[in-house]
Amino acid sequence: MAEKRDYYEVLGVDKGANAKEIKKAYRKLAMKYHPDRSEEPDATEKFKEVSEAYAVLSDENKKQRYDQFGHAGMDGFSQEDIFNNINFEDIFQEFGFGGGGGSIFDIFFGGGGRSRNYNGPQRGSDVYYDLEITLEDAYNGILKEIKVTRNRTCPECDGSKAEPGSKIDTCSTCGGTGQVKTVRNTILGQMASVQPCPNCKGEGKIISNPCHNCHGRGFVRQSNTIAVNIPPGVDNGSRIRVPGEGESGLRNGPAGDLYAIIHIKHHKLFERDGSNLYLEIPISFVQAALGGNTDIPTLTKNIELKIPAGTQTDTTFRLKGHGMPSLRHKGFGNLYVNVRVVTPRKLSSKQKKLLRKFESISGDELINPNKGFFDKLKDAL
Repeated sequence: MAEKRDYYEVLGVDKGANAKEIKKAYRKLAMKYHPDRSEEPDATEKFKEVSEAYAVLSDENKKQRYDQFGHAGMDGFSQEDIFNNINFEDIFQEFGFGGGGGSIFDIFFGGGGRSRNYNGPQRGSDVYYDLEITLEDAYNGILKEIKVTRNRTCPECDGSKAEPGSKIDTCSTCGGTGQVKTVRNTILGQMASVQPCPNCKGEGKIISNPCHNCHGRGFVRQSNTIAVNIPPGVDNGSRIRVPGEGESGLRNGPAGDLYAIIHIKHHKLFERDGSNLYLEIPISFVQAALGGNTDIPTLTKNIELKIPAGTQTDTTFRLKGHGMPSLRHKGFGNLYVNVRVVTPRKLSSKQKKLLRKFESISGDELINPNKGFFDKLKDAL
């Protein structure tokens, strides 16, 4: 399956475009690719693409989710959910062209006059939870318990919205379908649109005795503790999906999912870039000059780093395989250790005397160090 194009790219607008600019761009493209006008062979598919982009970017909630998570933020939305609350028929009338004698939704949801099922099962919304963990947690992986509050099916009425045992009447306006069809005559022909029934609000039924527990909503706010398994190697922005732990669906529809968005606390020693870690350590003037071994911390244990003689400040050493585990590949990243030579702030009289002696025998080699310089330093100390 071809990867979806960015919605802003589809409409040809910048990410900072306002509602007026988005609508203007859509109008131009919709007129170009409308199946009743365009002679291009792929006009219908392009029309669907630009209409979907407009349906998301013209809805503030969907746009906010898309801007934050991209197409992944649209997971859980059916095609009908995406186009919900967008009255394309009115838009096309405003633009000055019709719907081809039938509902525009036939283009998106199939022909043959089939209308939207307003009172059918509907999937519950996904829930997003910001979860903060430590770098050590991200390295090792951890099972975290979080408390999430979301809409769940009312246990008293089982989502029916009516008081248990009470009568539920079929809506006389829509005949239980939850929708009404309106046909308007225009100079371009008839335009048909399907809308939720205004009498039953799309439910297809009339409830005279609402459930006392949920007050006729069919759901209640409920808090639960949920275990989230965080694998080793997660990074800032990683999303951990827990199926079925989002909000309950309507009319026996499936529940949405829970997404834990990972945020990693700042570490006092390590900086992270992908699977690599970065560490800065101080070494003494003597260590830099003469070389030696020093203990280096990692996220699991201390390891020994060999400092070669003559190491300069700001030198970086690579310790292979001592970084973070990779989520996508086997193995680990690297640990990069940057050393800083520390100049002593206070010296004893003996130390000063030795350094002055060292300076006198070094001459220009202090400015242009070489192997002889370090040999003399070793002798002087």
